[in-house]
Amino acid sequence: MFTVPQSSKSEFLDKARQAREERKGQKEKEKAATTIQALVRGFLCRSKLQKEIRNALSIFKIARKLLFIYRQEDKQRFEKLCRAILASMEVENESKVWYVSLALSKDLTIAWLKQIKDVLWTCCVLLKKLKPDILQDNKIITLYLTMLVTFTDTSTWRIVRGKGEALRPALTRICENIMGHLNQKGFYSVLQILLTNGLARSRPSLSKGTLTAIFTLSLRPVFAAHFSDNLLRSFLLHIMSVPAVVHHISVLTPECMATIQTHDLLRKFILFLSREEQCSDICVCLEGSHTLCLLGNLIHLGYHNEKVLEEEASHFVKDLTDMLSYCQRYVSQKKSNLTHWHPVLGWFSQSSMPLVTKQLQNLWGVSIIRTLFSDVLSKKLESQEPTPPPPQSPQPSTSQNNLPVKNLFKRAFQKSASVRNILKPVGGKRVDSAEVQKVCSICVLYQTALSTLTQIRLQILTGLTHLDDLLPKLWAFICELGPQGGLKLFMECLNNDTEESKQLLAMLMLFVIALDTLSQNAKGEKLELFHSVHGWLMVLYERDCRRRFTPDEHWLRKDLKPSLLFQELEKGKKRAQLLLQYIPHVIPHKNRVLLFRNIVTKEKETLGLVETSSASPHVTHITIRRSRMLEDGYDQLRRLPVNSIKGVIRVKFVNDLGVDEAGIDQDGVFKEFLEEIIKKVFNPALNLFKTTSGNERLYPSPTSYIHENHLQLFEFVGKMLGKAVYEGIVVDVPFASFFLSQVLGHHHSSFYSSIDELPSLDSEFYKNLTSIKRYDGDVGDLGLTLSYDEDVMGQLVCHELIAGGKTMPVTNENKISYIHLMAHFRMHTQIKDQTIAFIRGFRSIINPEWLHMFSTPEVQRLISGDNAEIDLDDLKKHTVYYGGFHSSHRVIIWLWDILSSDFNAEERAMFLKFVTSCSRPPLLGFAYLKPPFSIRCVEVSDDQDTGDTLGSVLRGFFTIRKKEPGGRLPTSSTCFNLLKLPNYSKKSILRDKLRYAISMNTGFELS
Repeated sequence: MFTVPQSSKSEFLDKARQAREERKGQKEKEKAATTIQALVRGFLCRSKLQKEIRNALSIFKIARKLLFIYRQEDKQRFEKLCRAILASMEVENESKVWYVSLALSKDLTIAWLKQIKDVLWTCCVLLKKLKPDILQDNKIITLYLTMLVTFTDTSTWRIVRGKGEALRPALTRICENIMGHLNQKGFYSVLQILLTNGLARSRPSLSKGTLTAIFTLSLRPVFAAHFSDNLLRSFLLHIMSVPAVVHHISVLTPECMATIQTHDLLRKFILFLSREEQCSDICVCLEGSHTLCLLGNLIHLGYHNEKVLEEEASHFVKDLTDMLSYCQRYVSQKKSNLTHWHPVLGWFSQSSMPLVTKQLQNLWGVSIIRTLFSDVLSKKLESQEPTPPPPQSPQPSTSQNNLPVKNLFKRAFQKSASVRNILKPVGGKRVDSAEVQKVCSICVLYQTALSTLTQIRLQILTGLTHLDDLLPKLWAFICELGPQGGLKLFMECLNNDTEESKQLLAMLMLFVIALDTLSQNAKGEKLELFHSVHGWLMVLYERDCRRRFTPDEHWLRKDLKPSLLFQELEKGKKRAQLLLQYIPHVIPHKNRVLLFRNIVTKEKETLGLVETSSASPHVTHITIRRSRMLEDGYDQLRRLPVNSIKGVIRVKFVNDLGVDEAGIDQDGVFKEFLEEIIKKVFNPALNLFKTTSGNERLYPSPTSYIHENHLQLFEFVGKMLGKAVYEGIVVDVPFASFFLSQVLGHHHSSFYSSIDELPSLDSEFYKNLTSIKRYDGDVGDLGLTLSYDEDVMGQLVCHELIAGGKTMPVTNENKISYIHLMAHFRMHTQIKDQTIAFIRGFRSIINPEWLHMFSTPEVQRLISGDNAEIDLDDLKKHTVYYGGFHSSHRVIIWLWDILSSDFNAEERAMFLKFVTSCSRPPLLGFAYLKPPFSIRCVEVSDDQDTGDTLGSVLRGFFTIRKKEPGGRLPTSSTCFNLLKLPNYSKKSILRDKLRYAISMNTGFELS
């Protein structure tokens, strides 16, 4: 009775669903209607607004509303407002439409003035964020600059034409008011940012019109203030300090250069900076980098204004000297390690540097030198017979520091024939005269330039010596100084510390240095040619070392007798030393290794490290726990003086039970210790070193910093490897060739290329990197930046190849730089600290000059032995036998026969490693293996072996066995280069047991 029929339930659900759908549809209709209404209202409002914008008042009201609610999102609205304002100013003969006409309304003047200031400053704020190299931004920049140009000067206002000319003074004052407001807010900073963004790049992105507008705007406040100090200061700080701005103006807008000359701006700048406090203030505000750019721009203006330069030479020279002196102090304080041509320019992008350099070069160009030295160059020389300077009475020297100066003078008087012809002292010119003071200040300027711009010092000297008559006439001028002429005046100056004395000495010093450069040019050209040819020869040789393309012995001189060379080296003959310094590869490698060993031996004798009849070398004793070999070795050896490490070191091992191991170290135990240490530290599992991809060669690990004292460990490793090379102990440590090149210092050569060495690190990475060079399309499409992303222990780390590199895309223009930067980062920057520490340790033992005679592969052979076939005859010849064995013993004959006939080259290398711990023979043969290779007959296992006895020797000699040793393996003691061989009864047993032992690398572990 109470149940609801099934049909009524389904009807209820259907009605509920239909009601929901109706409500949803109704909401969508309402939303659509709202959207349509908003669009229609917007359209109607805009249409109404367009109709209303027919006069200045309506624009003023709309602008007031927009400025009241203005936010970052309203930029497009603001652009439209600016276009409307500019459009109103273009209307002909409609005074009510001109936006500026509101300035004449009594009620609106103040409100309009505030509004136009706000509008123009908003333009400035937006200009700072725009990029001139982006096309869309460039259009907007033009719009805002047009606004600023229009409302900071009355020249384009139609309201002042004709009858409105009487209004010009009042409106001009309004413009000055506007400019004053903008200046207070930072107007010049905006223009500086805009100029820097548009000009400090490889291709300027500012058009002629844009640059003209910016420069015109920058000059207007200066003109309006009648060149007041404040405005000149702002102009110099913000406009004239932009890198190479004068160069761009002279190229793009010659009209602006004419404006500069018309208003005599250069003279005003020179006079403003001639006041010491003003110049100092400018330099401090700009810092060194921008000061140098200001210097370049002033020099460029001087180059274009020869008349001003001539009239204001004294002030111009003083200004430049003060600024260069400041730059010099700035650089020394900064201690910048940037690799650009001059440290203070490191703050700018490299694209602007060539232009700044070009501007600075005008200072020692012919035009400016002729202008500055006009008083000197106007003199006529009278040819005279060479007359020596009159004898001077000896002057007491106040300091030994004066000697180099005097030596320079003497050298100068012996150099040039043209100068010797006018050496006769004349005298008579007062040193305090204006002419002399002017020439002195000019010489001080160039002296300061030489000491500040050290990287282009040669360019400056070349410019000074370019004019043939400058130096002779400068000397003639010097000879006229003082009452009697000659050197007496300058000798007196050496003993005085006055400013006048310093200036006179600066004149003479400049003459001497320039003359010295002139006289050395001929020698320099020959020397430069030699170094150039030698450099390219070494490039070919090193390329051949990396990948052989010449026949064997191609580089050797067949007519060179090593014995004669060694004799000449002993006698200190120059030609032998030069041969070894520049082209050591013409000497056979074996002779160079022999020379290296002789050099080491001589040093040992000099340091008293060799046993003599009268004295014994100092011995250093260390105790090493086998379980903590690396730690104990590091703790006890790292503090030792270098000479102690080079000397005799005796090692006593302590076993795991804390008991001293029996035995006396006669170099063998130390060899074992050294080998074990080197084996541990070069194990990639320790993460001090890692292996290259492919050939698995070692180089420092970039993540070695996980060890707290990793740099000290690298220095220790360098010392241990140096000790091994010093003692002639070969160790099986294969280094990556790029790392050995750094150990040898090849990366400091101007011919060195990181790209050439990159395959030795990662051949696949090299292929990928060089494919970018050959990429035909737009490299920018690859999405690369001047950075390197690396997975460091599970974290992605971005390394910038240059400052800000992760935001700089790789393009077709900079792809070559990217390739070199990437290669340099992977092989140098990433492991710089580790490499420096390793080299410091290695070179403390091995003098780097000793290794100059070897190429990179040859140094690897010096470390790890020869990679040639093992000479069994040489090994047999230098083998020592113990325990009853001798060269004619049956077992020994079997051994040599097995090695020569049954073993292949790889097995022979394994045998050598089994006995000596290194698979390669010594470079000079087995005669230089220390200790010498030896074979001992053994009867018992290693733990029962107490050494040779009379009985054991006799049994070994007569092949008498206690029991058959067929179950025992050969063993070795690598520290003594000793093979312990049981007295086997059959050759086949010996062959099988030996092959098993060397393949399992059992050593002394299984016996």
